[in-house]
Amino acid sequence: MTPPDPLLARLPIRRYSPGGWSDLEDVVAVEEPLELRVQVDHGADHGTDSDSGVAAGEGESEALSVTMRTPGHDLHLVRGWLHAEGLSASVSAVWQDAEWPNVVWLRGDTQVLLAARRSNTTSSACGICGSGSVERLMLRAPEPVWTAPPLSPALIAGLPDLLRQAQPAFQASGGLHAAGLFSPEGQMIAAFEDVGRHNAVDKLIGSLLERGTDALPLSDRVLVTSSRAGFEIVQKALLAGVAVVVTVGAPSSLAVDTAVSLGVTLVGFVRQGRFNVYGGAQRILAT
Repeated sequence: MTPPDPLLARLPIRRYSPGGWSDLEDVVAVEEPLELRVQVDHGADHGTDSDSGVAAGEGESEALSVTMRTPGHDLHLVRGWLHAEGLSASVSAVWQDAEWPNVVWLRGDTQVLLAARRSNTTSSACGICGSGSVERLMLRAPEPVWTAPPLSPALIAGLPDLLRQAQPAFQASGGLHAAGLFSPEGQMIAAFEDVGRHNAVDKLIGSLLERGTDALPLSDRVLVTSSRAGFEIVQKALLAGVAVVVTVGAPSSLAVDTAVSLGVTLVGFVRQGRFNVYGGAQRILAT
């Protein structure tokens, strides 16, 4: 028997059509909260940095953050989020609660971690909007490196279709975003789906970080998302060293300002062979 897909849920619905009403089952994208908790009892060993799901134990703990996400690859998501927030060096262990899979535990520098605590639940739409200005980002993210030849317009126009081939849950439900990393030749390196566009990017970067400390920066790489380009997408790309960001939707003004200020090629509205370039046009062939 095939195990249930954690990205999808089947729900009974009533559908109206010109032929009348019908009762049937629909496939929808799963959205659940993920809570990050910091273990502050340093005198006990209640976890391990693995995917095996060790129970949290009885030690003292503090809530760090709650985000809405699609279940699956949760440790990738957390590691990517920690990197984007500049907290990776302050964490010594990350593990998922064996009894409560919607809880991920962190052990590390409690003072640094709790200083970054968010007071409100993060929705699957807002990402890390407003967590820092362009000026603050400049202090953390150098201009990305691009040594490959300029990209052809035809290659850029075809990237969303290539990404869609790695979106089985979207094909079934129509309710998830995706983020994919591509080489300058258009070869897909990795791709992830999630109900939140920023979550998909975090999962992508987190999966690469798990391969080794030399995985970043992602020089000569193209990030493609199925969503609009908000500030948080460009921010995460910059912090990972990505020079080219391609999205099927519109960018925000802050995303454009960030891309222009920090040297990112930002491409939006990639649809039906057309696209707009909002910054970094030198990385795209003019003919």
